[in-house]
Amino acid sequence: MPGGGATRTSVRIAVIGDRGTGKSSLIAAAAAESFRPEVPPVLPPTRLPSDYYPDNVPIIIIDTSSSLEYRGKLAEELKRADAVVLTYACDQPLTLNRLSTFWLHELRRLEVRAPVIVAGCKLDRRDEEYNLSVEMMPLMQQFREIETCIECSAANMLQIQEVFYFAQKAILHPTAPLFDQETQALRPRCMRALKRIFILCDLDMDGALNDDELNEFQMKCFNSPLQPAEIVGVKSVVREKLPEGVNELGLTLTGFLFLHALFIEKGRIETTWTVLRKFGYNDELKLGDDYLSFPKKKTPDQSVELTSEAVEFLKGIFSTFDDDKDGVLRENELEDLFSTAPESPWDESPYKDAVDRTPLRGLSLSGFLSQWDLMTMLDPAQTIANLIYVGHNCDAASALHLTRRRLLDKKKQQTERNVFQCFVFGPKKAGKSALLTSLLGRPFSENYTPTTSERYAVNIVQQHGNKKTLILQEIPEDGVKKLLSNKESLAACDVAVFVYDSSSESSLNGAVELLSYVARQGEESGFGMPCLLIAAKNDLDTSTTSNRDSAKICVDMGIDAPIPISVKGRDVNDVFSRIVNAAQQPHLNVPETDQGRSQKRYKKLANYTLMSLSVGAAATFVGLVAYRTYAARRNTST
Repeated sequence: MPGGGATRTSVRIAVIGDRGTGKSSLIAAAAAESFRPEVPPVLPPTRLPSDYYPDNVPIIIIDTSSSLEYRGKLAEELKRADAVVLTYACDQPLTLNRLSTFWLHELRRLEVRAPVIVAGCKLDRRDEEYNLSVEMMPLMQQFREIETCIECSAANMLQIQEVFYFAQKAILHPTAPLFDQETQALRPRCMRALKRIFILCDLDMDGALNDDELNEFQMKCFNSPLQPAEIVGVKSVVREKLPEGVNELGLTLTGFLFLHALFIEKGRIETTWTVLRKFGYNDELKLGDDYLSFPKKKTPDQSVELTSEAVEFLKGIFSTFDDDKDGVLRENELEDLFSTAPESPWDESPYKDAVDRTPLRGLSLSGFLSQWDLMTMLDPAQTIANLIYVGHNCDAASALHLTRRRLLDKKKQQTERNVFQCFVFGPKKAGKSALLTSLLGRPFSENYTPTTSERYAVNIVQQHGNKKTLILQEIPEDGVKKLLSNKESLAACDVAVFVYDSSSESSLNGAVELLSYVARQGEESGFGMPCLLIAAKNDLDTSTTSNRDSAKICVDMGIDAPIPISVKGRDVNDVFSRIVNAAQQPHLNVPETDQGRSQKRYKKLANYTLMSLSVGAAATFVGLVAYRTYAARRNTST
């Protein structure tokens, strides 16, 4: 199986090391393909053409000086380098020691992330016997950034081309993402990618690649068929080392993975990279951007939702992996479902605790779909990627739907959206987090933990017989100014709620202040949205004055009266349905500030004045025309 190449236009290699270790002679010999006895102390950038190595990628080699005055430029070159060749002289043991005492530590100090090839030059001058693998093993174990070690001789033209071949290979076909050198095993993300490829190639879905499927795989990846004897040979190698790698149906997943580990161990890592890249994987073992693009342009007040086709696919895959058919995906079933993705996408914030889970961390169908809705809203490309990872074969256009602009929804006084995002504002200790917890059906907790980062809660809400997804995003009081510093921050918000402690007048004042601030931002940006006041902690003694004040504020700003709730008392007063209802009527409950009201009156007055002037001007024009007509007739009659 021939190897493939990465989609790079060039590879930049910096050659570094002590003075007199043979850096310039190494570069000159590679470029000229012959030994040059006399070379300058530092060569200008040297280019090896694209046809120099099989991958057809040109190489730019940067020679460097180890002098103190060159240190600044050396640091710049190292940060630009794709790979580093670090030299020592085989006849100067001190230069070998300097690799561990200075150079490799210097690369770490400069935070150089490029792979390192250690090259021993002037091999023709060494007298004593030397076991390279034994001597270099401790160094490679201490400095994992070393990709390989090799010794060469420019004078004898020995392994000169191999030095830069290994450097290029370390970039185009890196080992670290695929293989753990310590455990001598494929890395988890590599195994997940290869498992997905195996499943895609297992056309009859019998858990093994038969001869025809192996041939199709070979043609797709390497554009050349396998001869029958070669297929027999591959199976024999696998069967000898791993009997369960082959069965009566063909090559099993275990055998497929073993084969790739064997390629890497034998130094043929380019074979595995060719396979991965043919199936769309990049150097991070994720699908490349070409697979994940969402072609439609999106304005700030548009959102992205799953299509009905994608939802039906997800329902089907939920059922497939629900082995015990209990309507819940347990953690092991969920892990199995995402076993062909780089990792489970919901193990970290903001997804980890965003939906309702069973006591054993299982997911119901509604929770499963809610997670997808949240991911689609926050990161459509991530949704596309994970749909493909778990087996969806359609393009982005068939999986995702771009909603109508919210400004247009407001004009039409209705919306067609199925997923609504609600910003939850409020002062500290008002009950914001409790509201999110309540949406997930979790019990009330007396423990207070301030929210310091983004937090979401998502669930399905029944609305007039229809199911809508409600996404609550808690906005910490300290994060409001940062959020609103972006003039388009409210564009993504379908509805906002302002929570206050109904037993505290200062809490009400804080909520109203936030309401006014957000309302004014909406007026200035044009992205105003329906807003609701939520009087939380209704189980506590409520101030009559606060009730009267809050009701008056709502009337003054043109929004509905506050919604009293008690999460602790399990009386949420149908608040989530009312939030969704407000979002579905984007023209109602949009608060007006005094300043916004004044500006609206001014605009109306300005429009009226302009209209009056236009009518007056028209009347003057008509009068002038009439007078001129009269004057013309009079002159004619005389």
